[in-house]
Amino acid sequence: MKNEKSGRKQGGLLRSTGIVSLFTMLSRVLGLVRDVVVANVFGAGGGADAFFVAFKIPNFFRRLFAEGAFNQAFVPVLSEYRSQREQVEVRLLISYTMGSLGGVLMVISLMCVVFAPAVTFLFAPGFHDMPEKFDLASDMLRLTFPYLLLISLTAMLGSVLNSYGRFAIPAFTPVLLNLCLIGAALLVSPLMDPPIIALAWGVLAAGVVQLVFQFPFVRQIQLLSVPRWGWSDPGVKRILALMLPAMFGVSVAQINLLLDTVLASFLVDGSVSWLYYSDRLMELPLGVFGIAIATVILPSLSRKHASQSVEAFSQTLDWAVRMVLLIGLPAALALVVLAAPLLVTLFQYGEFSAADVDRASLSLQAYGAGLLGFMLVKVLAPGYFARQDTKTPVKVGIKAMVANMVFNLALIVPLAHVGLALATSLSALLNAFLLWLGLRREGVYQAQPGWWLFVLRLVVSAAVMVAVIVFLNKDLAQWLAWGWQWRSGYLAVMVLAGMAAYFGALLLLGMRMGDLRSRQLE
Repeated sequence: MKNEKSGRKQGGLLRSTGIVSLFTMLSRVLGLVRDVVVANVFGAGGGADAFFVAFKIPNFFRRLFAEGAFNQAFVPVLSEYRSQREQVEVRLLISYTMGSLGGVLMVISLMCVVFAPAVTFLFAPGFHDMPEKFDLASDMLRLTFPYLLLISLTAMLGSVLNSYGRFAIPAFTPVLLNLCLIGAALLVSPLMDPPIIALAWGVLAAGVVQLVFQFPFVRQIQLLSVPRWGWSDPGVKRILALMLPAMFGVSVAQINLLLDTVLASFLVDGSVSWLYYSDRLMELPLGVFGIAIATVILPSLSRKHASQSVEAFSQTLDWAVRMVLLIGLPAALALVVLAAPLLVTLFQYGEFSAADVDRASLSLQAYGAGLLGFMLVKVLAPGYFARQDTKTPVKVGIKAMVANMVFNLALIVPLAHVGLALATSLSALLNAFLLWLGLRREGVYQAQPGWWLFVLRLVVSAAVMVAVIVFLNKDLAQWLAWGWQWRSGYLAVMVLAGMAAYFGALLLLGMRMGDLRSRQLE
């Protein structure tokens, strides 16, 4: 095939996933440091609620336009162009796509800046009865929303790099966002009135820094192009046709999380923040493993579909599902069992109280129950998008969305913010099941031999891990009495002991590294 580099092609999905996971882990760890700093400096009150809403709104659209629908539509078309066309045509596709996407997002960003109060009311209507909180969120939204344009262009360049086997740079880029926000909280906030508005400026600065950072790496592969308006280009039209339905299908989880924020705005002060910190901890394993695997398999699945390698396509999907279960099952159980220790260790300093820990730990447990669902959606959806089928995930997404709203209404009264988190988890599990069922029915995904033995090994090993962690755990009062040194040290001991128990049990039950590979995955 044209433009394929044999060295990169032979690297393998496991190695590529490891690279993405490593840099994603660095980003997520710094993200936790960022959240620790924000929680310590600003707590979980009205000001923090206002910022999280102002930050979540452009982030929602970012995942909708950038890492979500756009990525799933752009990568298959780009892979096809690489396989079947010359380099100059690939450059034109990138140029036209960047110009068209950037033009639309610039208009959207300007409109949302001008009408910031209306947008704030749409996404956090409960703030309207609290004028100071509402105005602060609107002011910060004017600063944070242009981030959408900048980070969407960054994500597009990242998709180009991923398609050419350059996974490390896009995975590292989010580190810069966390560094900007940490700097804003510690260095800039004392100069601002109110101090928390410094975080909004940090978001805007991070958008610029991340975009500029990727320029030289795209130039290295000779694909850095001047953006051009190109709605009439056939490639852009195909991307748009795939993107519009995918905008909903791939982003159901994010829409559900945003609905949590809308409904939480009607609850007591701190509810938005409790859900935010819970979501952030849930996002760590989701990003490090679920999104990393999805990032790596989409270009691979697209190439296999283009070459009509049906068996290899199925084996790649099977490998991805197994990897998700291998990591996702113990991660989900760890979040449930270690919810309070994690929150105490990371956030219970300064303005973040013991009561905040108690309430946030309950929502974290609820999100943890759905972690496998969130992760499976990430790796099953590419099975459709790689085949340029965006309609099926939309249909599935609509069903999951309706289910989420039903669960929300049923659970918010008895469980408050915990009910919102649990509803989102249940809808994610439903979404994953329906995606898997569709792939099975279409004959695209066939489970490889040895599944029952694989699952049995995972369940037994996870049970051993939970037993070890529960045995070592202390009551909440003890965690609250310790200083950060004891908290961090003992949490590290528990995590390492749990990991040793889990992987040790897997080894004793006969699992080996060779079981994580497939002959057709390269």
